[in-house]
This record gives sequence, structure tokens and C-alpha cells, in this order.
Amino acid sequence: MSFENFVQHARRYPNLLSADQREQLATGQSPSALFIGCSDSRVTPSHITGAEPGTLFELRTAGNVVPKYSPDSGSSEMGTIEYAVLQLGIQDIIVCGHSHCGAVTALTIAGRGLDELPALCTWLGTGAQVATEPEDAAVRTESKRHLRSQLDVLREYPFIRDRIESGRLRLHGWFFEIDTGLVYVAPQSAEDEDFLPL
Repeated sequence: MSFENFVQHARRYPNLLSADQREQLATGQSPSALFIGCSDSRVTPSHITGAEPGTLFELRTAGNVVPKYSPDSGSSEMGTIEYAVLQLGIQDIIVCGHSHCGAVTALTIAGRGLDELPALCTWLGTGAQVATEPEDAAVRTESKRHLRSQLDVLREYPFIRDRIESGRLRLHGWFFEIDTGLVYVAPQSAEDEDFLPL
């Protein structure tokens, strides 16, 4: 799809929503979930979830990376998560990893061959990794492991931990297979390795 297609769609967009829908959206948002996903153009949260405008708060980062909580360092990712949980009061957080992830591949091979992308390598933390070869080209195993580690990082955010413990917030790990379109759910227990169909 070309840039011109995007322009044409943007011009048609005002007619895709009714005046009532646009007016309702203008009054504010009340999403029920935060979707943390990869920036990969093949992973489209609203297509995967069927979310309508105003119902899904989105955070997209390379490799669906969640930074460790450090409020004094300030990042847009931490700020987005804080806003979603503390201001919007969302009750569900979905962290969605996916197959065929370039960021996870880069992490797996410890950034080998990516010298021209130093910011990406720093973001992913490739310098702290020992290079290995992916188990398969789709990096399914590595991506699932990576997804679970991002869930662990989120559980360390104090306001998330408090809300999970009090039952006010639920944390979900989803794994989207690009080649099949299927979504799998990450196990809740650290002892369980099986991702089951959603």
C-alpha cells in the first residue's frame, strides 16, 4: 500500500464515523484495556482485537519492550503505562508478542550486524546478551520467552503490582502468530511453559 493510499483513506475517514460517534469521541476516552505491542507493521492491535476507536489504549515499541520502572529517568513508555493505569483506570493490560519479530531476532543474535542501529541495540539491551542462533526463522520460542520477561518487568511496577494484588487489574500475555493469524495466551504460572490458544 502506497503513501497515496494512506492519504486517500485519511480524506475518506470523516465519513467512516457518524457525527454522533465523532462527537462522543470528542468528549473523552475510556478505554478498557492497555495494549502493549510491537511497532511491527504486521501487528495491528485494532485488527487483532476488533477494538473500536476509544476502547483500546495503545503502546507500541520495538520488540514490545517494557522498560524497568524508574520514574526519575522518564520515558514515554513508562509515562504511557502510568497514564493508562493511574489516570484512565484501565482494568486489563495485554502485552502482545509475535512471531517473526525482528527485534527479538536482534536480541537473540546480540545485535550482530546492526552497528548502524545503536539506539535500537541500546533499547533492546543487546550488549548484555550472548549471541545465539534462533531455534527457527520465526523466533517463536525466543519471542515467547521475551514476552514472559516483559510481563515480569510490568509486575515490578509498584502501582501495577498493587492493583494486581487487590484485584483491580489483570495482566495478560498474548502471542500473535503472523503466519497463521492465531493468538495464544501466555501461562500465568512460571512453572507452566505451554501457550494455549486464546
